[in-house]
Amino acid sequence: MKNKISRRNAITTSLKVFLAAMGGYAFKARVQDQSYFENTSLKKILPIRISLNTSTLLHYKLDVDVQIDMVADAGFDGVELWMRDIKAYLEKGGTSEQLKRKLEERGLILENIIGFSKWCSDDPEERKKAMEQLREEMMIIAQMGGKFIAAPVQGLKSLDSTKFDEYSERYNAILELGDETGVTPILELWGMGALNKVADCARIVIATGHPKATMLLDFYHVYRGGNDWDTVDILNGKKLPVIHINDYPSSPAYELLKDSDRVLPGEGVCPFNVVIPKLYDAGFRGGFSVELFNKEYWATMDAETMLKNSYEKTYEVVEKALAKTL
Repeated sequence: MKNKISRRNAITTSLKVFLAAMGGYAFKARVQDQSYFENTSLKKILPIRISLNTSTLLHYKLDVDVQIDMVADAGFDGVELWMRDIKAYLEKGGTSEQLKRKLEERGLILENIIGFSKWCSDDPEERKKAMEQLREEMMIIAQMGGKFIAAPVQGLKSLDSTKFDEYSERYNAILELGDETGVTPILELWGMGALNKVADCARIVIATGHPKATMLLDFYHVYRGGNDWDTVDILNGKKLPVIHINDYPSSPAYELLKDSDRVLPGEGVCPFNVVIPKLYDAGFRGGFSVELFNKEYWATMDAETMLKNSYEKTYEVVEKALAKTL
């Protein structure tokens, strides 16, 4: 993991910066190294990655390659990119191979890709189009070295209790597409959407019988959907590649919360000191990916400050929550 560097590497890096300065071109390198050291050199290695969902940068309208650099500079271990940003980059002449190389050079894990398709629609024609869309997107992700794509149940306004077997068959269909492409779709829970109960999510996942079936949880969405944290550790955490992390305020009531009400970890009332150890004990060792849509933050912070706060506050919350466990 990139959170730790050796004393030898630190000396080597300093020497490189000094030699570059002698040639008159070290300023940019020095700034990047300083940012890296400030964010990572004194940090403990955590057993869970701290990553960023680039929804958090939505307001700043940054190209995807710029997002990668800024996320890496802020000290994160991994990143979740949005497919629409990737496609915009490709339309401008960039390539998926270039993005893969940049991710590797910056030492970032590509945790997951955020995509939207109506693969679970009751309309067969919509599902057919969704399969075509997913195949295209999965191929792009595979070329970037990615292994996962989010799969919320778009196209459904509510779940029909008589159709759970059908929902599992539809999810299994895109899992089989994932077997062909090497990219696994992760069934995503949305607190205000049709699939808002962890129990329903688990029911669909288990019924597929597919070994790679899994789900994408989110601290805010679990709360927003009226779920109970007491039984979250019944899940096999080893099967969860990534979880969206954020916090939520004490008011308004959970059923009135909006996406924009999410706050940075530690600034709300989520019982992280209880939930994170539960997830850890259940085997979770994936990435906690910061996902925010907070307009107040966007209005008062530039992108660098947003990233700095996202990383530092999340790291602090996770470290504190695991202090007695590790």
